[in-house]
Amino acid sequence: MITGHWEAPQFMVSTATWPSMDYDYYGFPEHTYELQYPAPGSPALAARVKGLLQDAGLPCGEDPERGYDHGTFVPLYLMYPDADVPVVLLSMKSGYDPREHLRAGQALQPLRDEGVLILGSGLTYHNMRGFNQDASTAPATAFEDWLNEAITQPDAQQRNEMLAHWAQAPAARLAHPREDHLVPLMVVAGAAGDDTGHRLFVDHVMKVPMASYEFGRS
Repeated sequence: MITGHWEAPQFMVSTATWPSMDYDYYGFPEHTYELQYPAPGSPALAARVKGLLQDAGLPCGEDPERGYDHGTFVPLYLMYPDADVPVVLLSMKSGYDPREHLRAGQALQPLRDEGVLILGSGLTYHNMRGFNQDASTAPATAFEDWLNEAITQPDAQQRNEMLAHWAQAPAARLAHPREDHLVPLMVVAGAAGDDTGHRLFVDHVMKVPMASYEFGRS
């Protein structure tokens, strides 16, 4: 899981055998701070991730204390409610260089043949001041239309070039004043290799479109 809620000066992997919960939010109902997602970690997979990144010339550290932030445990709770799938977290690298995150994904591509699901957790629109604003619908839609065009490019090199220049897309900085919730997609796209991306769904939440993508669907 590449989460939009963890960044570090270099790439980092979580190495805990039993990660803790990280309630990285405030002002929500009390029960949201009692949620538990007791999925195990996987130190062996963490070592594999670290090795692949380092072999690609991308320094990677370890964090034995990193727990499950809400960008991790919320989608995983819906996908795997029994919490029986081991989870390793990968941080973003500060600076959000899209090419560097695409490279990280390319380095991790062998994991797909090893039975590892590579997930990017973020949002296709993440402007906290723009939510629930009528004026946000049009620019958010323009960016999502562009993102869908980029992800569904049949030529992987062209797709990655478009993603590397995402800030030139229509309404890009209105959709992502800070790209922490977009960068996880870069890692997943890099790991996709030549597989074409597909939009699984697009919904409207708080007056803006929200979409989810996958790669490699037959």
